[in-house]
Amino acid sequence: MPTRRILVAAAGAAALPLPAFAQAYPTRPVSMLVGFAPGGGTDIIARLIQPQLQEELGQPIAIENRAGGSGTIAAAQNARGRPDGYQMLMTTVSASAVVPPTMTPPPFDILRDQTAVVLAGTVPLVAVVPLSSPAQTFRQFLDHAKANPGKLNYSSSGVATQQHLAAEALSHEAGLQMQHIPFRGTGQAVNEILAGRIDIAIDTLPTYLPHIRQGRVRALATTLPRRVDWLPDVPTVAEHGFPDFDAAVWYMVMGPPGLPEPIIQRWVTAVNKVLSEPGLRQRVVDAGFIPGGGSSADAAALLRRDAEKYAALIRRANIRIE
Repeated sequence: MPTRRILVAAAGAAALPLPAFAQAYPTRPVSMLVGFAPGGGTDIIARLIQPQLQEELGQPIAIENRAGGSGTIAAAQNARGRPDGYQMLMTTVSASAVVPPTMTPPPFDILRDQTAVVLAGTVPLVAVVPLSSPAQTFRQFLDHAKANPGKLNYSSSGVATQQHLAAEALSHEAGLQMQHIPFRGTGQAVNEILAGRIDIAIDTLPTYLPHIRQGRVRALATTLPRRVDWLPDVPTVAEHGFPDFDAAVWYMVMGPPGLPEPIIQRWVTAVNKVLSEPGLRQRVVDAGFIPGGGSSADAAALLRRDAEKYAALIRRANIRIE
């Protein structure tokens, strides 16, 4: 009987004209998976846009944190989800484009088993050290790390995440030897660096911006080619002799495979609308994000492009997750 009801409901939905189907959805609450613990960039952007997305969609949106596997536990759950739009995923470049191919076996196919819906935002990374660090500048940190090969550590929100890859890229270009300490999310790593047990984190700006503003950590460098408006006095990694250094993290609303086009467009329209609202847009910017938006085709192209880009770095660093 349950199967019959599902088939009847699906047939009824398919019979609706596309605009009517889009308007009918959603008719009940929606869950949004987040693959990291509270406090990291993925969780922050999801909760920033949640209230106005609820108003726009006309239904509650429950944020569900499913931390672990560098974000791939939630991403794999999304890949197995029903394509009805009632379980969506706020994901990141790491969990949906970079990490899964490094796993043995891969938990899902990054192009076949998920539907890129719409970009929510992008952030630069920032290199921060605890206040107890002897390094007052990024150059001093590089000199300190070179003088102590293998003795310093850096944190990330998981193996092959952007935080890990950014630190790996820096280590390669600067000739550093540091120990990688992965956590189940950025939020957990914050406590460790505040306590002085982590030597450096190259992490998402929204995660550390409040702590930087409160003087609880020291910002040494940012990772985009140009300085960022949030920290205009903080130099870039590129300024220190690494002109090609460019690292950022994007966050994207992702659906399961086979998500119907009307539901995709419902989310695209809703996210673009809420991110264009001046009050919310300013809050997103104040938190350290470059607001997203655009089409589902834009999101799919970004997913594919970064999957190819970071595959080369992963091969060079021989990063695998067993």
